[in-house]
Amino acid sequence: MRHAEFTTSIPALTPTQATAPTAPIDNGRDAGGAKFGGIFGEVQGEVADFIQNGGGDFVTSAQLSAEGRMWAARSQNATAAVMGDGADTSPDQQAFLASIAPWAKEAADKLGVAPELVSAHAALESGWGQRPLRNADGSSTYNLFGIKANAGWRGSVAESATTEYVGGAALKTNARFRAYPDQASAFRDYAQMLIDNPRFHGALGAGNNAQAFAAGLAKGGYATDPSYAAKLARLAGKLQNISG
Repeated sequence: MRHAEFTTSIPALTPTQATAPTAPIDNGRDAGGAKFGGIFGEVQGEVADFIQNGGGDFVTSAQLSAEGRMWAARSQNATAAVMGDGADTSPDQQAFLASIAPWAKEAADKLGVAPELVSAHAALESGWGQRPLRNADGSSTYNLFGIKANAGWRGSVAESATTEYVGGAALKTNARFRAYPDQASAFRDYAQMLIDNPRFHGALGAGNNAQAFAAGLAKGGYATDPSYAAKLARLAGKLQNISG
C-alpha cells in the first residue's frame, strides 16, 4: 500500500494495494515511444506472469526472453534495495527501526504478533522510511503503511502516485492516502484498522510466525503484488534473526 515505487489497497478502513518493485514507464508520445511502450508492455507482462506463477530464480531463467531477463533483473535489484538483502541492516535501516520501535511494539501487542513483524511491514511499505508519503507542502504524512483514505476516513488526506497490479500488470495511478500528525497516530490507526476489518483477522494472533502474519494480510487483500506475502515474510524473518 505505498506510493510511487512501493505501494498497496482495499475498501473503507482498509489498506491500499502493494506497489510494484518497478513502476510502468511512460510509453511516450511519438511513434518511437509507442513502439517501445508496446515492447515494454509485452515484456512486463511476461515477467509479471512468470513471477506470479512461481518462476524461482527468474533473472537467469531460460523461460524468459532476453528483454524479460533484463527487466526482471532490474525488478529484483529494486526489490533487494527495499528488502535490505544481506545478513545485517545498514546504519540507516537500524536508525529507522529504532525510531519506530516504541510504536511498533505497541501495535504488535494489540495485534498479538511480534514487534519485528510490524516493523518489517512498515519498512516494506515505506522503503525503510526513505520513501514517505508526503503532503502537498512536502511534509511527511507519517503514513508508513500505505493506508488509503476511503469514504469513511475523517482525518487529513494526501494525494500521491501509486502502482497497482491488475491482471498481473503494474499500472500507475493516483490515490488519496491517510495523513497523520505523528508516527504514534499512524501505528495506532494501522493496528485498529487490522483489528476492525474482518478481512485481516487471519493475521492477528500470529505471534512470531512471520509466514502466518504475511499470509493473513495477503489473503485479506492488503496488497495486489502477487509476491507481497513472500517479501514481507522474508523481511520479517530477517529482522527476527537479527533481534534474536
